[in-house]
Amino acid sequence: MKCRVMPCGYADTVTRRGLQSALLLTAALLSGCTPQGNSFFTPGGPVAQSEQSHFFVIAAISLVAILPVLILTPLIVWRYRRHGGKGRYVRDWDYSRILEMGMWGVPVLIVAVLTMQLVRNTLELDPYRPIASEVEPLRVEAVALNWKWLFILPDHGIATVDELAIPVGVPVAFRLTSDSGMQSFLVSALAGQIYVMPGMATRQVLMADRPGSFAGRNTQFNGRGFAGQRFVVEALPKNDFEAWVERARDAGHPLEAGTYAVLAKPSSGSEAAQALGASIDRPLRFAPVQADLFTTILHRYMRPGGAPPTGTPGAVVHSKTNGMPPGHAGTHGATP
Repeated sequence: MKCRVMPCGYADTVTRRGLQSALLLTAALLSGCTPQGNSFFTPGGPVAQSEQSHFFVIAAISLVAILPVLILTPLIVWRYRRHGGKGRYVRDWDYSRILEMGMWGVPVLIVAVLTMQLVRNTLELDPYRPIASEVEPLRVEAVALNWKWLFILPDHGIATVDELAIPVGVPVAFRLTSDSGMQSFLVSALAGQIYVMPGMATRQVLMADRPGSFAGRNTQFNGRGFAGQRFVVEALPKNDFEAWVERARDAGHPLEAGTYAVLAKPSSGSEAAQALGASIDRPLRFAPVQADLFTTILHRYMRPGGAPPTGTPGAVVHSKTNGMPPGHAGTHGATP
């Protein structure tokens, strides 16, 4: 019987192609779970693109340990089966230096490589690290409310609820805080999630490198309106972005202390619009905006002893909504 001799490197080529096919199939299946613009599998900017690359590298490294187990387990069971197996039974065998080195050395090597990848990507994707660009970043101040997001563009004098437009190719520098409980800001197709809390300001940077509509949401459970607390980030060409700013200025309502007190009460964006006498068919827009509104919200929780429940917008209402006594408002409404 003639045996076909495979060329040198044939097995490596097959293995490499198999890994590539497995990764592509996994990406196709996972990306199909979410609509376009809702996942880092369809990145809309450099930050999400880096996250996607990081995912594939980690998946490929992990497959070095996973694939041999998936392939060898059925082969070993078949070869050493009780009846008809061709494996040789050695009664006194109990140790193999080669197997020990492989079983312990390969996992140690994988963990070391994964650690280096994790450290490198953690530093690369640091939300406090500016995106390299010759263009001046767009400043956005985001405030998490129950159950909506307030976006303030201080350089343009406008604010919006559950809607944000950004120019394509321009870095966006966020300052974020919360005027309710702890929440989590996430726009998957543009950047990873970051938590926000009352009395603390955190940062996030992102940039869209193509026009599109990108879904965002709060991923931290915060009561009955959690499921509907979503927003949209529209990436627009520069001229369209400037036109959007002008429309917001023309159609906006002044955002001052009294208006903000109504807006900050636990409600959805449409419920807040109804309470303010605005149309519920489009997102709320405000212009002009009270100077240093973001700083005022932030500093409310920095006084000695924290903010009392009565000093937190909607806290008592929120505690009643969730069936908690007023004394627990600080836990489920606004954290001191």
